Amino acid sequence: MRAVQVTRYGTPDVLRVADVERPVPGPGEVLVRVAGTTFNAVDAAIRSGVMTELIPVELPYTPGLDLAGTVEGTGERVVAFLGVPVGGGAAEFAAVPRDRLVPAPRSVPLADAAVLPVAGLTALQGLFDHGDLRAGQRVLVNGAGGGVGGFAVQLAKRAGAHVIATASPRSRAAVEARGADEVVDYTTTPLAEALTEPVDLLFNNVSGNPAELSRLTDLVRDGGTAVSAPPLPLTDDEDRGVHWKVLYVRDDPAQLAGLVAAVDAGELVLDVSDRRPLADLAAVHADGEAGRLRGRVVVTP
Repeated sequence: MRAVQVTRYGTPDVLRVADVERPVPGPGEVLVRVAGTTFNAVDAAIRSGVMTELIPVELPYTPGLDLAGTVEGTGERVVAFLGVPVGGGAAEFAAVPRDRLVPAPRSVPLADAAVLPVAGLTALQGLFDHGDLRAGQRVLVNGAGGGVGGFAVQLAKRAGAHVIATASPRSRAAVEARGADEVVDYTTTPLAEALTEPVDLLFNNVSGNPAELSRLTDLVRDGGTAVSAPPLPLTDDEDRGVHWKVLYVRDDPAQLAGLVAAVDAGELVLDVSDRRPLADLAAVHADGEAGRLRGRVVVTP
């Protein structure tokens, strides 16, 4: 079968399509014919080697943390978060533990469903498990134009929050369409000038200078919460009781099933901005690292 492999750490050009043996499912696993996977920022971090101490992998490594496909032999349509750093979605077939699989949404093309697991779970866990978001609260989604941010806007709005989102001009229309009450163009307007009052929850989806991002706590009310999806060394505001919580997304099939149900109910929209073949995965990584991606890109074998 064809699969993308990382044989050495480095820039996106280390990603190569290779012919490899089809995986043989072990105990508790099933063979899934992959319909689609996608790109996540952590894929780039694993590929580049910058997180080898935190996320060690054995080379050669096949990336792809998200998967949508069909179970061989039964034809079940499924989605899964394959785990960090397990990966394996960037291939024609993957051996997946049966207990990680969730029935895929029926209302969208199967390959498109691959954009849901990691980004959807990150948004859900960041807002509710870590941020304890409740109806009526004000939430700032920093970096709403990406996959996680787009889901966060929708989930927060669905929960009854007042949603303020940062986005570039390229992403503004999509973020507004997802239900944000206020959209701040971070390329022209400092956040401190745009906000009329503090927020209860800050959900950061942007990597950058930790010192600068730490100052975003100034926008959070005393005793409020700040959550960051990128694992950055951020500084708490001890005097006002605003503490950062760094989010490490975890596999939760029950939560993923809830997200699937929301998609099929029309309550959660998948923002698929592009569809690319497996051979283009290196280019997708390059675009992602350069900030050229909006929404989510489906990668198909």
